Amino acid sequence: MDEQELGHYRLKRLLGEGGFGQVYEAWDSKLQRTIAIKRLKPQLLSSRPDNLLDEARLAASLRHPCFVRIFSIEGDSAQQSIVMEFVDGCTLREAGKSGPMSEESVLDIVAQVADAMREAHAARLIHGDIKPANLMLEASGKVRIMDFGLARKIDPQATESVVFDQTEGTIAYLAPELMMGSTLSAQSDVYSLGVVMYELLTGTRPFSHLSGLALAAAHIQSSSGLWPFPAETSAGVVALVRAMTARQVEDRLPSMQAVQEAALGLRHPSPAAEAPATPAGADAALWFGRNKVRIAMVVAGLALAAGLGGVLRGGGLGDWYQRNDPFFSEATAMQTGLTALKTFERPESLDLAVRSFSAILAHDPNHAGAAAGLSFAYCFKQTSERRDDAWLKRADASAQLAIKLNPQLALGYAAQAIVRSGQRRLPEALTLAEHALRLDPLNWFGLIAKSNVLTRARRFAESEHTLREAIKLYPADHVLQDLLGTMFYEQGQFQNAEQAFRRSIKLQPDTVNSYANLSLALQRQNRMDESLQVLQQGLQVRPTGDLYTNLGNALFNRADYVGAAEAFERAVAPPFASHSDYLRWANLGDTLRWIPGREDESRKAYRQALGILKPLVAEAPGDPTLQSRMGLYEARLGERAPALEHTRRAVEMRADDANLRFRAVMAYELLGERDRALAELAAARQRGYPVHLINAEPDLIGLRRDPRYFDSTTESDK
Repeated sequence: MDEQELGHYRLKRLLGEGGFGQVYEAWDSKLQRTIAIKRLKPQLLSSRPDNLLDEARLAASLRHPCFVRIFSIEGDSAQQSIVMEFVDGCTLREAGKSGPMSEESVLDIVAQVADAMREAHAARLIHGDIKPANLMLEASGKVRIMDFGLARKIDPQATESVVFDQTEGTIAYLAPELMMGSTLSAQSDVYSLGVVMYELLTGTRPFSHLSGLALAAAHIQSSSGLWPFPAETSAGVVALVRAMTARQVEDRLPSMQAVQEAALGLRHPSPAAEAPATPAGADAALWFGRNKVRIAMVVAGLALAAGLGGVLRGGGLGDWYQRNDPFFSEATAMQTGLTALKTFERPESLDLAVRSFSAILAHDPNHAGAAAGLSFAYCFKQTSERRDDAWLKRADASAQLAIKLNPQLALGYAAQAIVRSGQRRLPEALTLAEHALRLDPLNWFGLIAKSNVLTRARRFAESEHTLREAIKLYPADHVLQDLLGTMFYEQGQFQNAEQAFRRSIKLQPDTVNSYANLSLALQRQNRMDESLQVLQQGLQVRPTGDLYTNLGNALFNRADYVGAAEAFERAVAPPFASHSDYLRWANLGDTLRWIPGREDESRKAYRQALGILKPLVAEAPGDPTLQSRMGLYEARLGERAPALEHTRRAVEMRADDANLRFRAVMAYELLGERDRALAELAAARQRGYPVHLINAEPDLIGLRRDPRYFDSTTESDK
């Protein structure tokens, strides 16, 4: 640009431009020095006439060397400029482009910023926009804080809207409470610095794939306890980030002094753990009185739940805590574990929950709540990608321990209910869930246990009532929406199911189970293109065996057997392989049958499925779904007598199930029982089984050519 004159300042090059104005490098001809000038936008002056400059004056009063010095305010009511010190360096945003920084460098940066912000907060001045772009790093390693006092109003009565359309701007570093209408506080600055610290350590900010409202929702709804870290990150550093970015303000470090002490303690650990100093200020002292175990835990480099993000390695977790954390907080670890359970679809959440509850039990073997929480974690592992019957046995033992330790603990009975449901002992499971809710009518775990059991028992009206009441209590909970969608799906109400699954995704955009469930609901409505699109969205969030299974089903229904086989093979291969998922093996067998030269592989897949199923049927002979699938897979392998027997038993047990009746169609047709197949087809259609799925099934080509096929389908639709 051409040089411009502004009084005795000569503007040189443009350094940057943002929402508040343009920043130039300039030459001060009077004092013969290079300075920086921020020319404020005129509309800012009209909308914030005096307090914008008041904030600049307050910032100018700060003496800490980390703050960029403000020399003067120049101009008139039409055009104002702030004359500042020129800093020769690069922003942390630019520095971070080369990848993650070392822990030592990050701790040094955080300690410097926290030390400076301690002075600002003591002067009742909040920054409000701490982010990598506003932190300069000089060649010497000194950090300089930019844009102080200009980013956000500091008036406690102010309510200023947040711009949600930025992709990497302020919103990515804002504390959740600010996005929910709260005003700025010292702890909102602590949160922002915690996010910066995370980004410097990992090379990316949290939820870097999101922007706008989705990014805001992710920060509001999720917990930093689930943010992943590199495996080599030390436990103390992870703990400090968690403590700075706790979603609830009362759980967060109370002051920048606490942050500084923790960072310095981690960078220069003392030979023996020492109790931390009390944070400065009355508010911090009150927080310390309520939370001294939390802050001691963080300053000692421990914290907020055992082994966050898989960072603890080596010896036993309990020993680690006892050696390093004499101030271990059972309450904090318990809350962390319970929060992690509510996002049980994520493997890292279940690992976090197990570590948290195990740490409590290592500290106190008689902690009933931790035993109950551990039971839930094991149950959820049983239904996750890492299915194994051993998880359910462990869950049973933990639930029994919880009830023995405290017979009045609702969580223990809710855990036992989930275990009994997994064991297909539904009447007992319902009794336990109802007992949990008598002890605590608002217990979230009891509510999901009861609704799950009622749906499995096909008591749909009661299940819906339970879920509707639970959703009134927990309107932002995505798990309840998933359970509601599953309940509708089991009744064949696929549009209602679709709506519930979409609400779940809206509430929790990275809940992969909801994408898998939604794709099935769309397939049942013959909306295959939409189903495939949803599956691709889910796979971008996090690939799972269920997503690949549903992708295989969608491609199979399109007669893309090669593509379907590839998807099913992914579902049964590591890391999604499971020793207890017969359905994935059966799907693979169904598909390989139609690919020339792979018939033998198909039979092996069916035998794998039967091998998993047989002990399950022996354990629960009254389960019609297991009986039905046994019959179908035996029919695939030509095992006529047992196939007929299992199919007959299944239909007698549950005649109103459209899916079960359709499996009977398949089994009878494969066994050459055309008359029985047609009769079952009419029954399946009468109960709502979709025609497009019947027409997509290659094993029914002969049946569809039978003149009676048209009669059986049209008659059932009348």
